[in-house]
Amino acid sequence: MTKTKAQLKLVAFDAARYLEDDEAIAEYMTAVLEANDPDLLLLALSDVARAKGMAQVARDAGLGRESLYKALAPGAKPRFETVMKVARALGVKFTAQPA
Repeated sequence: MTKTKAQLKLVAFDAARYLEDDEAIAEYMTAVLEANDPDLLLLALSDVARAKGMAQVARDAGLGRESLYKALAPGAKPRFETVMKVARALGVKFTAQPA
Protein backbone atom coordinates (compact mmCIF):
# COMPACT_ATOMS: atom_id res chain seq x y z
CA MET A 1 0.00 0.00 0.00
CA THR A 2 1.42 3.37 -0.96
CA LYS A 3 0.64 6.69 0.60
CA THR A 4 -0.20 9.59 -1.61
CA LYS A 5 2.01 12.54 -1.07
CA ALA A 6 0.34 15.78 -0.23
CA GLN A 7 0.56 18.20 -3.10
CA LEU A 8 2.79 21.14 -2.44
CA LYS A 9 1.20 24.48 -3.12
CA LEU A 10 3.88 26.78 -4.41
CA VAL A 11 3.27 30.42 -5.07
CA ALA A 12 4.91 31.83 -8.18
CA PHE A 13 7.68 34.30 -7.38
CA ASP A 14 6.61 37.90 -7.94
CA ALA A 15 9.39 40.47 -7.56
CA ALA A 16 6.81 43.27 -7.28
CA ARG A 17 5.84 41.97 -3.82
CA TYR A 18 9.34 42.77 -2.54
CA LEU A 19 9.86 46.18 -4.11
CA GLU A 20 8.63 48.17 -1.16
CA ASP A 21 10.99 51.15 -1.15
CA ASP A 22 13.21 53.21 -3.45
CA GLU A 23 16.39 51.47 -2.28
CA ALA A 24 15.06 48.01 -3.11
CA ILE A 25 13.89 49.25 -6.50
CA ALA A 26 17.29 50.83 -7.23
CA GLU A 27 19.17 47.64 -6.28
CA TYR A 28 16.82 45.52 -8.40
CA MET A 29 17.13 47.77 -11.44
CA THR A 30 20.92 47.96 -11.09
CA ALA A 31 21.20 44.17 -11.03
CA VAL A 32 18.92 43.87 -14.05
CA LEU A 33 20.89 46.46 -16.03
CA GLU A 34 24.12 44.57 -15.32
CA ALA A 35 22.60 41.51 -17.02
CA ASN A 36 22.52 43.46 -20.31
CA ASP A 37 19.26 41.77 -21.39
CA PRO A 38 16.58 44.03 -22.94
CA ASP A 39 13.75 41.58 -22.22
CA LEU A 40 14.82 41.34 -18.59
CA LEU A 41 14.84 45.15 -18.40
CA LEU A 42 11.24 45.27 -19.63
CA LEU A 43 10.27 42.61 -17.10
CA ALA A 44 11.93 44.59 -14.30
CA LEU A 45 10.23 47.83 -15.36
CA SER A 46 6.95 45.92 -15.36
CA ASP A 47 7.66 44.53 -11.87
CA VAL A 48 8.39 48.00 -10.52
CA ALA A 49 5.35 49.47 -12.26
CA ARG A 50 3.13 46.80 -10.69
CA ALA A 51 4.67 47.50 -7.30
CA LYS A 52 3.88 51.21 -7.66
CA GLY A 53 0.52 50.74 -9.38
CA MET A 54 0.23 50.39 -13.15
CA ALA A 55 -2.54 52.97 -13.54
CA GLN A 56 -0.61 55.65 -11.67
CA VAL A 57 2.64 54.88 -13.51
CA ALA A 58 0.80 55.06 -16.84
CA ARG A 59 -0.64 58.47 -15.92
CA ASP A 60 2.75 59.75 -14.75
CA ALA A 61 4.39 58.52 -17.96
CA GLY A 62 1.69 60.07 -20.15
CA LEU A 63 0.60 56.68 -21.49
CA GLY A 64 -2.63 54.76 -21.44
CA ARG A 65 -2.67 51.82 -19.04
CA GLU A 66 -3.12 49.36 -21.93
CA SER A 67 -0.22 50.98 -23.80
CA LEU A 68 1.98 50.58 -20.75
CA TYR A 69 1.11 46.88 -20.47
CA LYS A 70 1.87 46.40 -24.18
CA ALA A 71 5.16 48.32 -23.99
CA LEU A 72 6.38 46.18 -21.09
CA ALA A 73 5.10 42.83 -22.36
CA PRO A 74 7.62 40.04 -23.06
CA GLY A 75 9.02 40.41 -26.56
CA ALA A 76 7.85 44.01 -26.93
CA LYS A 77 10.16 46.44 -28.65
CA PRO A 78 9.21 49.79 -27.09
CA ARG A 79 10.81 52.98 -28.30
CA PHE A 80 13.65 54.35 -26.20
CA GLU A 81 11.51 57.42 -25.50
CA THR A 82 8.80 55.19 -23.99
CA VAL A 83 11.31 53.36 -21.79
CA MET A 84 12.65 56.69 -20.53
CA LYS A 85 9.13 58.02 -19.81
CA VAL A 86 8.35 54.89 -17.81
CA ALA A 87 11.66 55.07 -15.93
CA ARG A 88 10.98 58.72 -15.00
CA ALA A 89 7.46 57.83 -13.89
CA LEU A 90 8.93 55.10 -11.68
CA GLY A 91 11.47 57.48 -10.15
CA VAL A 92 14.34 55.54 -11.71
CA LYS A 93 17.32 57.17 -13.39
CA PHE A 94 19.72 55.28 -15.63
CA THR A 95 23.37 56.27 -15.26
CA ALA A 96 26.55 55.37 -17.10
CA GLN A 97 29.77 54.12 -15.53
CA PRO A 98 33.05 53.13 -17.11
CA ALA A 99 33.07 49.46 -18.01
